[in-house]
Amino acid sequence: MRLIFVFCVLWLNFAGAAKAETRVALVIGNSDYKNIATLENPRNDALDISVALEGLGFDVTLEIDATQARFANLITAFGEKAKSADVVLLYYAGHGFQVDGRNYVVPTDAAISKAADVTRETLQLDQLLRAMERSDGVKLVFLDACRDNPFGVAIEDPRVGKGLARVGTAANFLFSYATQPDNVAYDGTGRNSFFTEAMLHHIYTAGQDVAQMMIGVRRDVLAATGGKQIPWENSSLTRSFQFNISPETISEESMLYQIAVDERDPDLLNLYVDRYPAGSHAAEALAFLETGTQTRAIERRDEADRTQRLWELARRSRMRPLLELYVSRYPDAPNRQEAERLLSNIPRPEDATAGKICERLATHPRDATAENEGVPLSRLQQNAVAAIQACSAAASRTPELPHYVALLARATAAAGDLERAIVLYRDAASRGDLRAMVSLAQLNENGTAMKKDSAWALALYEQAAKGGSHDAMINLAITLLEGRTVAADPARAITLLKQASDEGSAKATFNLGVLAQDGMADGPEAALEYFERAARDGEVAGYRAAAILLDEGRGISRNPSKAATMLLRGAAEDRGDILRQLTTASDQWSPDTIRAVQGLLKEAGYYAAAVDGLPGPSFTAALEKWRNGGFEAAILN
Repeated sequence: MRLIFVFCVLWLNFAGAAKAETRVALVIGNSDYKNIATLENPRNDALDISVALEGLGFDVTLEIDATQARFANLITAFGEKAKSADVVLLYYAGHGFQVDGRNYVVPTDAAISKAADVTRETLQLDQLLRAMERSDGVKLVFLDACRDNPFGVAIEDPRVGKGLARVGTAANFLFSYATQPDNVAYDGTGRNSFFTEAMLHHIYTAGQDVAQMMIGVRRDVLAATGGKQIPWENSSLTRSFQFNISPETISEESMLYQIAVDERDPDLLNLYVDRYPAGSHAAEALAFLETGTQTRAIERRDEADRTQRLWELARRSRMRPLLELYVSRYPDAPNRQEAERLLSNIPRPEDATAGKICERLATHPRDATAENEGVPLSRLQQNAVAAIQACSAAASRTPELPHYVALLARATAAAGDLERAIVLYRDAASRGDLRAMVSLAQLNENGTAMKKDSAWALALYEQAAKGGSHDAMINLAITLLEGRTVAADPARAITLLKQASDEGSAKATFNLGVLAQDGMADGPEAALEYFERAARDGEVAGYRAAAILLDEGRGISRNPSKAATMLLRGAAEDRGDILRQLTTASDQWSPDTIRAVQGLLKEAGYYAAAVDGLPGPSFTAALEKWRNGGFEAAILN
């Protein structure tokens, strides 16, 4: 018995692909307030969101620095558009607060000197919602407005709460807040707020339901702020909604490698290695860069195909080098104008803030986001001095975010000063940073530069898990399953893993699959769902684990066709393990599943030999083509 261990091309633009439904959006960004503190990012947030929505088929009304008079006109026009729309979206970034449980957004000319001025000088959110209710379709509300009472003592009143209040929903509404109700959100340390930045990096993901998108957004914001800000949503949607209706494809990392190999482009391969230093294809990319060749690269696609693939990845990833390449290489491409708009909104590397440089150099790989993969310790050690400088500046400029102190601690540890790093970790942990808590617990468990104290380490994991750290939940669950330092408690361990899984932790989901296949959680029939979800969320080992269950019929009905789909997805995403097993240990798989894999490769045009369930040179060559530039999502959907 085998043990389980822990690009698609569409010729329609999104407006055309979504032509069966009418999409309208009102996007407002209020930055330049006349009588209260200005906000740096809402203008940028609204501009960037509007570009994304237009590219996804929305008829967008964009308003920057809306006054009270403009709000009245906007509501009327928005309500008229909403009447005939299938999807209605409101995005607001700026000052907002709650009074008596009702939410108010603040026009840029609001002048408030006492609590009685609130209803006259601000706009109740309900007025915008009533305009949206004129539509019978899906209604989406994104509020990056959970900043604290901007008027201070002028309206000091017990009825004025922190952040925004939870909104009761009529049918077919989704409300998404930048942070939990009754909490405040941060404006961000770069061009965008943490919330909007995460949205921009997830909104283009093909085939992703909005609820799944928000799990990714929440996971990224939690990681980027060390748990100080956790987005939240409240939904009464009665149907699913996808911003990008294209078929589900592979990760940005694997897409970049596929395109780089297909293009035989050293610059793109260098970009891959720089962005994904510990990536699944890093060894292959480095081999190509060192030798100038790679194994059995696919014959180059036609230019229209290559243009579209590069565009889809460039706008999804928001990588400036990819957008610049697209514009320079394909000056007559149909999406050139949108690419140029995106480029105008994405900061150049030389314009990066200290916070962004710190994040890029020192983020832990377990805190990876869609924008930042994190860096392994070996890479951080090479750049420790630069990281210390950037993180010191970021921590000084943003004292309300202890996460930069935690990143400084990691950089300091990489430089070899563990004693100073522990002092910094303690400081960040005492102010609520989740990564600092987990790092301290791990250092303590290993007895690194401190005396072991199992009870203290366990308390740190408990505190971090309560704050939302998925790593803490997983480590605590393992401790409770092993029962070495504390009494075993499998029921609580599974509860912790399920919480982390529901919140988007692919590793927790995979671990649940292992427990389910062994009959310890939910039963063997649930294992397949866990493994598939883990793979979709980024744990590539889930592909092979799911394929094994489908191939053998372990706890489920055998399904060689679906097993083949899992294997080919995994072959494009993992470190080459599936390809090696299919070509050198194919007897580990049933002939039916091998035939199904051969059939899909034949459909892709890479396999011309007999579909006989037997390995051979033609099968190996076809798999290598598939992995190295030949992935075709349409074949698998």
